[in-house]
Formats: sequence, structure tokens, C-alpha cells
Amino acid sequence: MDVVTGALSSLLPKLDDLLVGEYTLQRGVKGEIRFLQTELESMQAALKEISMAPADQLHNNDRIWARDVRELSYDIEDSIDTFMVRGQGSEPAESHGFKKFIERCCDLLSRFHIRREIAVEIRDIKRRVIEVCERRDRYKIDSVRAKHVTATIDPRLLGRYTKATEFVGIDEARDEVIKILMEDNEMSKQQYKIVSIVGFGGLGKTTLANVVYEKLRAQFVCSAFVSVSQTPDMEKLFKGMLHQLDKNKYASIKGEAWDEEQLIHELRELLEEKRYFIVIDDIWDISVWKNIRCALPDNNIGYKIITTTRILSVAEKTGGSYKLKPLSLQNSRKLFYGRIFGSENNEDKDKCPNEQLAEVSDKILNKCAGVPLAIITIASLISSKGRNKIEWYEVYNPVGTGMEDNLDLDNMRKILSLSYYDMPSHLRTCLLYLSVFPEDYDIRKDHLIWMWISEGFIQSEKQRKSLFELGESYFNELINRSMIQPIYKYNIGTINYCRVHDMVLDLIRSLSSEENFVTILDDMYRTSQSNTVRRLSIQNGKEDHVTTRDTKEQGTSKVSCCLSICY
Repeated sequence: MDVVTGALSSLLPKLDDLLVGEYTLQRGVKGEIRFLQTELESMQAALKEISMAPADQLHNNDRIWARDVRELSYDIEDSIDTFMVRGQGSEPAESHGFKKFIERCCDLLSRFHIRREIAVEIRDIKRRVIEVCERRDRYKIDSVRAKHVTATIDPRLLGRYTKATEFVGIDEARDEVIKILMEDNEMSKQQYKIVSIVGFGGLGKTTLANVVYEKLRAQFVCSAFVSVSQTPDMEKLFKGMLHQLDKNKYASIKGEAWDEEQLIHELRELLEEKRYFIVIDDIWDISVWKNIRCALPDNNIGYKIITTTRILSVAEKTGGSYKLKPLSLQNSRKLFYGRIFGSENNEDKDKCPNEQLAEVSDKILNKCAGVPLAIITIASLISSKGRNKIEWYEVYNPVGTGMEDNLDLDNMRKILSLSYYDMPSHLRTCLLYLSVFPEDYDIRKDHLIWMWISEGFIQSEKQRKSLFELGESYFNELINRSMIQPIYKYNIGTINYCRVHDMVLDLIRSLSSEENFVTILDDMYRTSQSNTVRRLSIQNGKEDHVTTRDTKEQGTSKVSCCLSICY
């Protein structure tokens, strides 16, 4: 099962089993199953294509169609599973004479009734599949989607163009990176000509790189700061780099019809005999870095390169990695209060001017966990509120829920979403599953992996690895991509638990609700409004909530997985 393609990945092999297995089907049903296979394979491919784009870049018709296909796949799988279980039947107990004859007749009648039911069910499924396909053609979903793509400002750019006086707690990190880059000992010369800043989305990697860049660029003959992004245009990137390195010589470079090879050659010639300083921001793929590295020659004159990335393995393969730390509580308070109170808080910048708000402020900051982007976002929300505890607690309790129209929260979600949509579908599914756990919950690694396996999220590969070993690699990759935080317990150096950052949890809860992937029932709210509940997470075990849900809702809710967590 997959959050992108619903149950299609497991459903298609089951349809194969119906065709080749020892199942007796009514005449004509096998032909209709083959039709379903072809159509569902096409739908699976379309869903994968749609999933590559963030939800806010899709037309509503695309989102609705994808949701309907996923829900249809779950319903089809339910029907097929029911038939496969009932169709196989069970071996009757050994009996003799007239009793055996009666039992055999009842078994034949039962099997005939089951075959008739599955025939009716398959025809109904075929009708629904045709209906979904026709709807896609009727509204010309693909062409509409292309027309509605609009340009948006990359929120990461704000990190480059914020005034230096607004930065809090960045001096120590800046000085550490500069020390690593500029030390004159032999180790520095060999190993630290390249420093890669790595950390969680919103932690301030671009900001730190820019502060170091502005501090050091005057010491070099030429310098450039370029951003890569997830889908890099290498020709545009190299042209931008050339223009920054020598504005006079390459004033009209953007209009030149140079290919990538020519641009790399030009960069190498330009930098071969120069002391240069380059910042490569936001690298997602090591192959892209290797391509860029071809254009940046080693020389004995002296050069420095800074890269930034969210992915630890990319940082380690790029150069000496510098792990950016979250802000301390003191610096978090300075940033938070400075954003809210401004000039009102000139004396003790890490103390709240209003003592009544100090407690709720610390709770909010604890939720933000030292992530500057989270602190700034929540501070922006609170600054529009009144100066009283009730309104601040109203922001603290749902942080990120029901506030989608706020521009700053939207920007933060876009930044976090970049990491989500960069992941392959199997990792997205595993990450969304973590929404079944409560906030600040320590999730045991081996239990989580077995839960993934039981859900069918981990697919066997040709490699000689067990499902658990594959699950462990999924777990490590989520850590590697800074989507979950490792927790070390019992054995030093061994990761036994993980935790989801609150801001990531808010994101995956929202996505899980949109996709009807997980329904959460806790002491505050229920996330999904759908009557069909695929997975139900009861996060406090209070019986009155279950009763409320049953009495308020009309119709039947099918729950494929229920997890109750008391804490």
C-alpha cells in the first residue's frame, strides 16, 4: 500500500492471482479482470506522475481525480480479498453417508453464490473504473493543470536578503565556519577548502552561508552565490555564476547560446589562476554537485567553497560537513520577543516584557525546538494577536492547524514540503505513517519497522536483504533527510528511537488528512472528515470520543487499522 498510488501496487498482483490461480469464475469475468488490469496500470502511472508536483501546484480536478482513484483502489482490493478468502473455503470435516452428501451440496451452492457475487462485483468495479477514466477525459485534466501553473517566490530567498542586524545567535556558527574555512594548518588546506552546512529545513543554512559569504568575499578576487534547488537548470546556474564572478566580461552571458560543456570550460579558464570564493546553496543530489565541481578547478592560489544541503550523505560526500545546531533557549527567546515586541524589549532581550506571557512563550518555543523558521513563523502569527494568555494559547495548542491562510505559515509549509516531495513514494508513505503517533512521542525503531512491514509499505527487492533490513534502510534515509530526529538510548552510538519535529508532524498530519491516509482522534480534534476511515489513531484512549464519533456520523466506517496510544 502506498500513499501515492493507494492499493494499486498490491492490487495488481492479486488480479494476476485471480486469473492464473485455482479460482473458478463465471464466463466472461476473466476478460473483465484483464480490462481492469490494463486500466489500473495506466492509472497507477498517472498517479505517480501527479505525485511529483506539490499539492498547491495541482489543479483541483487533478487532486479530486487522484483521490477518487486511490479510494477506488482500496474498495477493489477489499472486494478481491473477500472473494479470495471465501472462494478458497475450508476443508470440510470428514463425514459419511447422507450427511456428507448434504454438506457437499451446501458447499457447491455456497461456491456458486460466491462466484455470482464476485461476477456482479467485478462488473460494478468495471463500471466505476470506466466512469473515473471518462471523467478525466471529460475535464481535460492535464491541459488545465499546465495552464494554471503560476510563478511563486522561493521563500528561502528571504534568508539571503534579511538584514544582518535581525539575525539572532548566528555569530557563533558564523565564526566556527570561518575558522574551519580560513585556518592555515595543513589539515585545513587539504580537507576544509570545502565546507558543507547541513541541517533541518528552516534551520538557517542559507542565512548562515550568506553571512559568512558577506564577511569573507572581500578577501577574494572573485566570488559568487548561486542556488541549485531540486530541479536545477545547469546552464542557467553556470551563466549566473559567470556573471557574478566577472560582471563586465559576462554582462550579456544570459543571452548567449552556450551549452553546458562550454560553460564548464569557460568557468575553469576563468578561475584557474584566481583566488575565488563560491557558495552553492541547496544541493539535493550528489550527481548535481559532481557536475558543478567539474567547473571549479583546484588551484594553489587559494579557493573556498561553501555548500548547503538538508541531506547528510550529500554533505559528507561534498566536503567537510558542518552540522548546524538549533538555537539555544536564550537565543530563541531573543528572536521570538524581538519579532513580537520590537523596541519594547531593548533591555533584557531574552526576557518577556509581560510576565503573564512568559510561561506560554516558553511552551511555544519548546514546540519550535530552536528552529528559526518555526520561531519566526509563530511570532508572526502572535504579533497580530492581543497581548493576553488566552489568545497566545489559542496559537500554541494547534500550531499549524487551521491556519493555512496565513502567509508565513504557508511559506514554512512550502519549505518543509520541498523535503517531502523530494522523497520517493515509499519514503513518503513511511513518513506519513508517523502521524499515527502523538506529538513528542519517542517512537521505538524496531517496532516502527515491523509496523511498516505489516502494512505492506516495505517492498522486497532483488537485493539479498530481509524486509526488516530494508525497513532499517528506510528509517536511516528519513534521518539522513532530516525528516525525523534520532534518539540515542541505552547503548551509546546506537539509534533505538526517533521523534518527529512538531512542525514536520503538523505537515504530515495535514497531508494524511488530505489523502485520508490516517484519521487521528485525540482530546482536541479529529483530523479526517471522511466516513471511510482507513487507519484510526486514538491517541489518548478516551472512550467518550469513540462514542461521540459513532453517534454523530451517518453510514458505516471501515477501519483497516486502529492504533490506540495512551500517554
